[in-house]
Amino acid sequence: MTPIRMGFRRGWIEIRHTLTNGTDLWSYLFPAILLLGTVFFMRNSTVPGTSFSLGARTLPSVFGMGMAMGGLMTTAQQLIMDREDGTLLRAKAVPSGMTSYLAGKVVLIGGMTLVGFLIQLIPGLFLVDGLSVDAGGWLTLLWLIPVGFAATLPLGAAIGSLFDDPRNMALVVLPIFGTIAISGIFYPISGLPGWLQGLAQILPMYWLGLGMRSVFLPDSLAAVEIGHSWRHLETFGVLTGWAILGLVLAPILLRRMAARESGSAVEARRERALSRVGR
Repeated sequence: MTPIRMGFRRGWIEIRHTLTNGTDLWSYLFPAILLLGTVFFMRNSTVPGTSFSLGARTLPSVFGMGMAMGGLMTTAQQLIMDREDGTLLRAKAVPSGMTSYLAGKVVLIGGMTLVGFLIQLIPGLFLVDGLSVDAGGWLTLLWLIPVGFAATLPLGAAIGSLFDDPRNMALVVLPIFGTIAISGIFYPISGLPGWLQGLAQILPMYWLGLGMRSVFLPDSLAAVEIGHSWRHLETFGVLTGWAILGLVLAPILLRRMAARESGSAVEARRERALSRVGR
């Protein structure tokens, strides 16, 4: 347990560092400003077939999107950057260093996601009306958050292990943005073609958005969802399936990545980075 405790301590230190660093603070604030601005301009529109604010419906979906992006994109980005600058090689050189490193990243990304969630939630409550959480909603959060992270963090680590150049992040970012477009985050997917609805329901982004909507929105809004229900059982099942897939793939890919790390590989990546700067 010592490497895990050390990883938790490292993760907590890194979270505190992000809260005192101007660049990191901007990375919290800028997405929140964009998303809250979007919700603000949508507040007077209504969900089709209801009188409920589309902005109020969108805000909980954004919470689910933030969890998915933290688990998938931030995890992959952290892994790629740490691989390029030699952080992973140093962790590999220490006994149980990779265990400590991964534990620290879980704490860091979970903490960053929580901070981003609060930055969006607190002002968001003043922008839109109709959000509330009852006892059932709190119980849903108790299982949705850990299952959501389990479904996305290992997948993000698996994706990050496939790339060793930060310039390749576009190969991670663009598919995730495409997933957002079809996952009902900003508009009910019932208006999309049937094959896109089916594709969206395979991916974890849709289910995290649906789960968050079930927590914060009145039960009457379930009528505009597929199946006219919050589908908690399906949400749990699909996210658990992705968690199992990620937990199977991530250790295999991370071990392969760690085995290939060496001083010469890090130096070669550094030389490539310097040559790009020189140009």
